[in-house]
Amino acid sequence: MMRFLIARSMDVEKAAKMFVQWQKWRDTMVPNGRIDESEIEDELEARKIYLQGLSQNGHSVMIVKGSKHFPAKDQVQFKKYVVYALDKTISSAFQGREIGNEKLIGILDLQQISYKNIDPRGLITGFQFLQAYYPERLAKCYILNMPRFFISVWKMVSRFLEKVTLEKIVIVSNEEERKSMIEEIGEEVLPAEYGGKGKLIALQDAVLPHLDG
Repeated sequence: MMRFLIARSMDVEKAAKMFVQWQKWRDTMVPNGRIDESEIEDELEARKIYLQGLSQNGHSVMIVKGSKHFPAKDQVQFKKYVVYALDKTISSAFQGREIGNEKLIGILDLQQISYKNIDPRGLITGFQFLQAYYPERLAKCYILNMPRFFISVWKMVSRFLEKVTLEKIVIVSNEEERKSMIEEIGEEVLPAEYGGKGKLIALQDAVLPHLDG
């Protein structure tokens, strides 16, 4: 509940309303309590999201490769995939059981994307889900290798984002920002292509420790 209060500037009425909306959405989107991989096979097949472990501050680290994403033909499956990805990423930070303050760091890598990969609707869906249904779960989002032609797309997407979300997004454009990202996340977690020593682990291949409760 505290996450909802913080997201609504400690306004109890607004936080309560947000919580009720979350409950209704959760009951509809995830009626069985979790998204089964059989429901999202097409999205998983692309192997575009990776779950790398925990940052120096204990935040789950998720990497999204934009070049492996294409606009979804099945929007329902895509939304379920987003929920599956966020649920599993956040769960990876649980130490035995959920406390409620677990957060994630996202890396959106736009290396080698083409016009076929551009999906403003998909980006907006992901960020809006974070804002509305995963309040205070995003610690930081790094965007890497943004090509010039994507700037106008990002400007459009950013109009749908709340100020508090935009403040957590860093468009890495120089060596200093890249070093800061490596320092915050940690070399052991980041794959070599991002300046670390780790290996990419596809989301569906990541094994989470047993969770109690």
